Amino acid sequence: MMPSPRTHRRGNDEKNRKDMRLSEKSKSFHGQSSGSSKTELLRRPKTVPDLLAGGRNSAGESSSANIRPMKLTKLLLNVTIQRSVGPVQVLISLESTVADLIAAALRQYTKEGRRPVLSSINAGDYDLHYSQFSLESLEREENLNALGSRNFFMCPKNVASTTSSLSCGKQADTTTKIPLPWLKFMDFLL
Repeated sequence: MMPSPRTHRRGNDEKNRKDMRLSEKSKSFHGQSSGSSKTELLRRPKTVPDLLAGGRNSAGESSSANIRPMKLTKLLLNVTIQRSVGPVQVLISLESTVADLIAAALRQYTKEGRRPVLSSINAGDYDLHYSQFSLESLEREENLNALGSRNFFMCPKNVASTTSSLSCGKQADTTTKIPLPWLKFMDFLL
């Protein structure tokens, strides 16, 4: 049985339409218009925000005279307390002193419920150092802004060593002044 000319034509028409759609797609892919004489530009969404839009005037020009650099008002400092697991983060103003930082670190330590529990929460019972290896404690009247560091170490003034109570620095001095008997033997040889 032969296909009727009508069905044969219908199959060709569908094939022609399909070929036409493919050619239109390829033209649009290569930047050619898809048959319309009017070229339309696609509006692109704004993907990157204009970060300087706040500093522009109505004409779109930047007004650098109006932009002022932001001024620091507070410092975020890390204070590690002796025998504590990690540092306590303290947010404190620039005008504060070392004594203020010690008091704020103690308040934050007890507020967070850290362990081990401190024997005293009096700020006068503690010294602040640059690190646990620093022998000299910082002066209580020093301004925090002038110290040049954001990480500190705090230990109690009264560290119970043998029978006397010494500060962190004094305890280190006494351990270096212990006479060693073998040094006397070395002097004898020379």
